[in-house]
Amino acid sequence: MWLLLGILIGIIALGIIWWARKSNTSLQWYDWVIGLAGLAMLLFTVQNYFASVAEGESKAASMFLLVAGLPALILLAVVWQLVIRRVKKA
Repeated sequence: MWLLLGILIGIIALGIIWWARKSNTSLQWYDWVIGLAGLAMLLFTVQNYFASVAEGESKAASMFLLVAGLPALILLAVVWQLVIRRVKKA
């Protein structure tokens, strides 16, 4: 599963880089930092969710989705909005 997830993340990263070059969009350094932090938190959440479900702790799994998954999605949404607003401004 992790191999396929790594391949998928690589394809998505390559697509973002190609899109940025094609549309002449400049991604700032903080876009990358916030995006990588959000992605790391999301991967951490997915791993711990499946581990908690495998151990039979469904309540802990759902709480972990709320505690770590929600901030990860918020960070990724912030990066998305920063890039979209920069594209619309240019």
